[in-house]
Amino acid sequence: MRKKHFSLFNLFNYTVLALIAFTMVYPFIYIVVYSLNDGKDSMLGALYFWPRQFTFDNYVEVFDNPLIWQAYKITIARTLLGTFLHVALCTLMAYALSKKTLPGRTFFTFYIFLPTIFSAGFIPFFITLQKLHLINSFWVYIIPMLFNFIHIVIIRTFFQGIPEELEESAYIDGYGDFQIFLKIILPLSGPVLATIALFIGVQHWNDWFTGAYYVSDKNLIPVQTLLQQLLSEAEALSSSMTRAQQQGGQTINVNVGATPESLRMALLVITVFPILCIYPFLQRYFVKGTMIGSVKG
Repeated sequence: MRKKHFSLFNLFNYTVLALIAFTMVYPFIYIVVYSLNDGKDSMLGALYFWPRQFTFDNYVEVFDNPLIWQAYKITIARTLLGTFLHVALCTLMAYALSKKTLPGRTFFTFYIFLPTIFSAGFIPFFITLQKLHLINSFWVYIIPMLFNFIHIVIIRTFFQGIPEELEESAYIDGYGDFQIFLKIILPLSGPVLATIALFIGVQHWNDWFTGAYYVSDKNLIPVQTLLQQLLSEAEALSSSMTRAQQQGGQTINVNVGATPESLRMALLVITVFPILCIYPFLQRYFVKGTMIGSVKG
C-alpha cells in the first residue's frame, strides 16, 4: 500500500481547520461550564474549560419554574406537527408543479412566489390572524408556517431530476398519480425531505417572536419565548442588584449560588441541547439534499 504523503501544507491546513473548529465549539463549552458553576463564584471570572465550583443550582432554579415544562410541551408539539404538515404540503405542491402537463403551471408558480416579494407588514398580519381567530391559539404556530416558496422550489427541482421512465413504467403497471407519489417518488426523496424538515424544524424550535406578540396565554407560550422573558427578568434583576449594592442597600438573592447570568447560561443550554443532539443525525441528509435540490442532473 502506498504511504500517504504528509506535507507541510497538510500540517498547516489541519492546524488552521482545528483552530477554526475550536473557535466555533468553545463558546458552547464556555456556556456549559458557566451553567454548571456556582453563579456567585462565576462573577469572579477566569472560567475556561471546567467548573471551579460545580453545582446544579442553576438548573434546579430553572426547572423549579412551573411554566418550563408546559413551554417544552408546546415547543415539542409545534415542532413535530408543524414540521410534518409543512413538509407534507410543500412536497405535494412541489410534485404538482414539477409536472409540465399541469394546467396553469406558470400562473400557480407566480401566485405562490408573489408573497415572497411583497409583505403587508406587522399590523395587517396581526389583523389577519385576529380575523382567523388564531390569536391566543396553538394553531398560530402552525398555519402561518405551512408554506415556504424556497422549500417548494428545492423539492420541485429534486423531483424534476427523477427519471420520467420510472413514472411511465408505473403508469403501464396501472399505478395512479397518488400511488406513484407514495410508492416511487417519496422513497427516492429522503435526502431532500430530511433537509426541508431540518430547515423548518429548527425554525419552529427557535421561534420566540410568535409567542411573544401573538400569544398572551402563559399555557401556550413556547420555551424560546419563555427564555426571552426570563432573560429580560434576569437582566432587570441584575440591574436592581447592582443599584442596591451601589446604594448600600439590601442585596436581592435569586437562589443560593444562582445569579441572573448563570441562570441565563443554564437556559441557553436547555434550549440549544435538543437541536445539537438531533442535527448530527440529519447532517448527511442535509448536505446531500441541498446539493441535489439545488442542481438538476
